[in-house]
Amino acid sequence: MKRNDKEVLIVEDDEAIAAGLALNLQIEGYAPTHASDGENALVRVAEHRFAIILLDISLPGKSGLDVLAELRGGGDHTPVIVLLARRDEFDKVAALRLGADDYVTKPFALAELLARVGAVLRRAAPSTAAAEPSVAAPSPAASRPDLRRFGDVAVDLQTREVTREGAPVKLTHLEFELLAHFVKNPREVFTRERLMREVWAIGSGSRRTVDNFVAQLRGKLERDPDSPLHLVTVRGTGYRFDP
Repeated sequence: MKRNDKEVLIVEDDEAIAAGLALNLQIEGYAPTHASDGENALVRVAEHRFAIILLDISLPGKSGLDVLAELRGGGDHTPVIVLLARRDEFDKVAALRLGADDYVTKPFALAELLARVGAVLRRAAPSTAAAEPSVAAPSPAASRPDLRRFGDVAVDLQTREVTREGAPVKLTHLEFELLAHFVKNPREVFTRERLMREVWAIGSGSRRTVDNFVAQLRGKLERDPDSPLHLVTVRGTGYRFDP
């Protein structure tokens, strides 16, 4: 199935919220489809390839986390933005660990959500193109300039593959984008606001978004995530990558 870059699946049990999202997405040129519960969402995803999924965490029956886990466990990497209440800090972290690409807390401004949808789709475009079959694969020698190493980690910027001690490391699309931005700019100090602009492609957002994603990368790539050697906190400023 070919993915249409304008088709959006809204998984939301609140009919009023779903209707408002659908209307505003239509105004922006998207083609929204609504699923009111997790089971229905999984059926729709199995039948159709969406460009992006807006997934409410608090669904009746099968939760949004359950849906996300089944999608990623089954090899579906459709970009997902989760919608959750501000009190659900645990769910936010769990969603990121399961492979969510971004999150928005309720109540949210529609302009912010639409900006995040556009940003996630722009980030997803290169990986979609990379997944298409090509006439000839690049030779190993040709990819060497895009291979970066630090500690026991290797990052191939061309194939978007990451290994640690030779074993593959699974990163979400956005986790890889953040890591790639760091390794391309070693020892440069980034504020959270700057990372939001340059990686998330939005002018503003929650500083905790950056913190959560850095924590995720540390957990997957650092020998001691609590005392990182490479993804370093610069107190009072932001983060720095030390090879």
